[in-house]
Amino acid sequence: MEYNFGDDKKSAYQAQFDAQKIAFAPIMFQAARALRNLGILEKIKTCKEGITIEEIAKDLKLLEYGVKVLLEAGLSLELVYAKDYKFFITKTGWFMMADELTKVNMDFTHDVNYLGFHDLEKSIVNGKPEGLKVFGNWTTVYEALSELPEQVRESWFGFDHYYSDNSFPVALPVLFESNPEKILDIGGNTGKFSIKCAEYNPDVKITILDLPGQLKDAYKNIEEHGFSDRIDGYAINLLDHTKKYPTGYDIVWMSQFLDCFSQEDILELLKKAKKAINENGAVYIMETFWDNQLTDAGRYSLVATSLYFTCIANGNSQMYHTNDMYKLIEKAGLKIEKIYNKVGVSHTILKCVIN
Repeated sequence: MEYNFGDDKKSAYQAQFDAQKIAFAPIMFQAARALRNLGILEKIKTCKEGITIEEIAKDLKLLEYGVKVLLEAGLSLELVYAKDYKFFITKTGWFMMADELTKVNMDFTHDVNYLGFHDLEKSIVNGKPEGLKVFGNWTTVYEALSELPEQVRESWFGFDHYYSDNSFPVALPVLFESNPEKILDIGGNTGKFSIKCAEYNPDVKITILDLPGQLKDAYKNIEEHGFSDRIDGYAINLLDHTKKYPTGYDIVWMSQFLDCFSQEDILELLKKAKKAINENGAVYIMETFWDNQLTDAGRYSLVATSLYFTCIANGNSQMYHTNDMYKLIEKAGLKIEKIYNKVGVSHTILKCVIN
């Protein structure tokens, strides 16, 4: 795909206005979140004939001043509109309040990213996730996951699982087209996908590769679902390229995994994945490529997520362009046999075989 996007055809008036939106974005983000969390948007939504500031304040037991300044921000954000001193919900306001995708992204932004992004510039200059230090002395967020504050963990996993869970119903039939007996789930996290595989096929055996902290959570979930006899784990620091993967697998599965690494690391990970599969095996890569989205909302969300990787996660990865991944797959001695688009919310699956 071509690396072409956008133009510069705005009027100067519109360009200046858009620049002010950016300048005040962190403040207005918190205003939108407060309108949601305090129940103001929900209250307006339920009043089809409109509702006044005074009525909202009384019903929600809030100060009129606070409701007033938030709603005036809401007017500029186009979350609400006003007529004859009464407020009404807009379509954007409805999405802010009721859309699960928006909720997941907003909670992730606030709980995981907001404080740390003060150090985005430093992260760019140093090539390290300088924003992560707000949670402690960690090299990457993946090492910290099991020890992050509960609300941060909840929002992190909520974000991660929302995107992956919606892809499972499409991904499982793709993965089991060749009736695999052994699957290596690299970066399997809490074991959610491996459990889905075990439920989908009563004979398949799965090994999860991940850090010890993640495997601890995975083992608990696996035992609760009764699959300890078919799902095991292999503790490994995936950034230690001297460590080999176990071998003899029909499929290596990498779901929302490679975006967590730099291009240099991805190349090494793919080379080891190639060695882990049988001669007729396949490496399946499921990723959200920013250039392969159906909507502007999807593309916008993904390029913003890239900056999370820069500032919080690890300092050197991103949501990749398809061309980046295609080149790395070829360098690793693999070739793309089949591409599955429109998987879940925003995913693409690449089936790769030995070249």
